[in-house]
Amino acid sequence: MEQPGNLLTDLYQLNMIEAYLDHGQTGTAVFEFFVRDLPPVRRFLLAAGLQQVLEFLEAFRFSPDEIGWLAQSGRFGARLLDYLAGLRFSGEVHAMPEGSVFFADEPVLRITAPLPEAQLIETRLINILHFQTLIASKAARMVLAAPGKQLVDFGLRRAHGGEAGLFAARASYLAGFSGTATVLAGKLFGIPLFGTMAHSFVQAFDDEAEALLAFAQSRPDHLVFLIDTYDTIAAAHKVVALNAELAARGIRLAGVRIDSGDLVHLAGEVRRILDGGGLNATQIFVSGGLDEEQLASMLAAGAPIDGFGIGTALVTSFDAPALDCAYKLQEYAGKPRRKLSPGKATWPGRKQVSRNFTPDGRMAGDIVSTADDTPPGEALLRPVMSGGKRLIPPVPLHDSRAFAAAQLAKLPDDLRSLAPGAPYDVQIADKLKQLADFTQKGS
Repeated sequence: MEQPGNLLTDLYQLNMIEAYLDHGQTGTAVFEFFVRDLPPVRRFLLAAGLQQVLEFLEAFRFSPDEIGWLAQSGRFGARLLDYLAGLRFSGEVHAMPEGSVFFADEPVLRITAPLPEAQLIETRLINILHFQTLIASKAARMVLAAPGKQLVDFGLRRAHGGEAGLFAARASYLAGFSGTATVLAGKLFGIPLFGTMAHSFVQAFDDEAEALLAFAQSRPDHLVFLIDTYDTIAAAHKVVALNAELAARGIRLAGVRIDSGDLVHLAGEVRRILDGGGLNATQIFVSGGLDEEQLASMLAAGAPIDGFGIGTALVTSFDAPALDCAYKLQEYAGKPRRKLSPGKATWPGRKQVSRNFTPDGRMAGDIVSTADDTPPGEALLRPVMSGGKRLIPPVPLHDSRAFAAAQLAKLPDDLRSLAPGAPYDVQIADKLKQLADFTQKGS
């Protein structure tokens, strides 16, 4: 995916880089990305966006046009401009694989690089990881609320910009959605595409049945009729009446979509009508302002719904639209560093997260310690880039999706529920606490 350029950053990043260069602060720095606290309605988070971060780092360079604009702005001196003109990311990246379940205070990604490099990438790195993780975590709740059901991203038109819509399609597919309505996401990421028809198509014809037949003739493959433009029950009867003509033309009706009204009641009535007309294999797909709580409620009520189109609630993460995430300096020039701001204190140094499991493979508790410690469990942060180059080829999205599914399957039963409950056990190792005490005394 084409990068937007390195002027997509905060001004204070460039201000700091100039000051770092002026005062020789170019030693090796370690920064980590983590989430301080989970939103009240989240029991876990799902890491997403690593592939775009690595693409960003591989392509990291200022174009002549960008350098020219910075020069014309009059804000910066020749030393900074010369430095930026030759800058390439040369550092190391350790990260949890995309699709990893993680919790508060656990580093998801670690950057080790010369201080100006590690600092300058902060804004875009957070921008990518925060949004995709936010959406993947929301989508995962929907996947858990509607197991085995077809879930499709319908959110582009309500997304906060085009890139957000694309990344929402990617993040939701990673989390287990079946696909998206966003065509460019199909081209860029290979995500399966789904689409039906709008009410305007039906309204453009004088007769509803005529509109449905016309659409079927033009789009016979994977045919889905929208049936709630006027009267959903009446339209269902029209669909049954049309079926003989469709069959004569070799067209099979895959499904019907309902976008409004009492979806539980209407789905039941439409199912009865379709089955009575011999359309037992025709699926019922619903949409219209849905979130995971509604999905769970409708399915608990026994609604015969096969799939859901999810829009606004997904692409805006409507109930929790932001994560309290940060990218903080943890080590510089070989010394651990610790922020002590009230409510925002950090654990210093390079860290690792170790995860333990029950005998049946469920997550049983994590330990956050220093990177050189060896607590029991599986180490979650893995090396993915060295010297500014990937250590392994890009991971196909469908592989990350399968990994995410395996991660969700390992969640304890109480974390799979939408209901609030006790937090997952994340322990801070004694060795990390000792390092924090040492660092604080030396500050």
